[in-house]
Amino acid sequence: MQDGKHVILCIDDDEDILFCLKKVLQANDYVFVGASSAEQGLSTYKSTEVDLVIVDLMMEEVDAGTSFVKELKVLGNTVPVYMLSSVGDNLAITIDYNELGLSGVMQKPINNDSLLAILTAKLK
Repeated sequence: MQDGKHVILCIDDDEDILFCLKKVLQANDYVFVGASSAEQGLSTYKSTEVDLVIVDLMMEEVDAGTSFVKELKVLGNTVPVYMLSSVGDNLAITIDYNELGLSGVMQKPINNDSLLAILTAKLK
């Protein structure tokens, strides 16, 4: 937490997605921390105390998000991690959420009410 607000790390190579997440999170009293690549996200994760992570599945590499999540697991991550994906429920066919340590998957485009409900349930 920073100044009594939960810190959300958002990782996506799409600047528009990061901008939208930033606006929604800040408007609802969360601290937004953004990264535009898995590598940058990992560095930010290591240097910032975050309360929840949202990471895009497909960034600079097809499964950069999956690799990022695996690295978090190796580091002993204990905060909720949500994968952001445009493939939605079809992702469950190829990825075992529990094995990766994911708390769930969010569908693109992001539904703000669903996002805020998840944050409320996981963080408060």
